[in-house]
Parts: sequence; structure tokens; C-alpha cells
Amino acid sequence: MNYLIREARSEDMPRVLELIRELAHFEKEKDAVELTVQDLIRDGFGGQPLFQCFVADVNGVVEGMALVYPRYSTWKGPAIHLEDLIIADQMRGSGLGTALLDHVIKYGYKLGVKRIGWEVLDWNEPAIRFYENKGARVLRDWDVVQLDEGGIQQYIENI
Repeated sequence: MNYLIREARSEDMPRVLELIRELAHFEKEKDAVELTVQDLIRDGFGGQPLFQCFVADVNGVVEGMALVYPRYSTWKGPAIHLEDLIIADQMRGSGLGTALLDHVIKYGYKLGVKRIGWEVLDWNEPAIRFYENKGARVLRDWDVVQLDEGGIQQYIENI
């Protein structure tokens, strides 16, 4: 299989959005994706990009993606967050996930970050095994905390 891990281009965003929707379906949240291709292009390729995206290009077709963005740890310093690493269903087990993760880790290393973090659903045992086999620690004693758009609005109204 011929593949290339490369920086995403704006013209890759329709396929990237397809992969995001595929992941949402897998995670039993198929109707949760609100992003549009235009949002991805604006947010990733404007004057101040909010994220960096890498794609796995297999013979001219994007079959995987990894999206990261900068963070800052008050304990460690510069960090990046891996928001999603997605491989198309038909390409799982092909090595593309490892290739994309390798690329993200090299990217973080080149930036000099002190930590690369991400989340994985507690029921996604194949992903957990994949990450643990790569040397990542799955911190099962931490809970993810979020305020969604409605929660933010309600919070603001109650201040």
C-alpha cells in the first residue's frame, strides 16, 4: 500500500468532515457533528489557525486524519491535544493509525512540547489497547468535564 502522511489542505476538508462523521457514528453520536466544511476551512486555514490537521493519503484518497491543537499545562508547560485520530473503517488494521500517531508524536517533539494528551471512550477497548501498546498511559481515574454551548449560555445567564 502506498501512502503519505502529510499536512491537510483546505481541499481535504470535505473528506475530513466525512471521517469526523464516521467517527461520530461509531461513537453512537451520529447527529452530534455540527461543523461544516466551511467551518473547518475557516478555523484551520485562516490567518490564525486553531488547529493543525494531518491526513493519511492513500493513492490520492484521504483515508485517515489526525487533528491537534496547542494547549498549555500549568504543571508541564507547552502541550498539544490530539482531538481525533480517525482511520476509515475499511483501512483499520492497515498501519495508517500508527503512521498518523507517529507523525503527531514527531510533530509534538519538534515543537518541544512536554505532553501530548487525548481522550478515548472507556468502552473502545481496541483503541485503548492500541494506545497502551504505543506506550501511552490511559488515566482511568480522571473524568472529562465539559460545558456545551447550551451549558455556556446557561452559565452566563446565571452569573
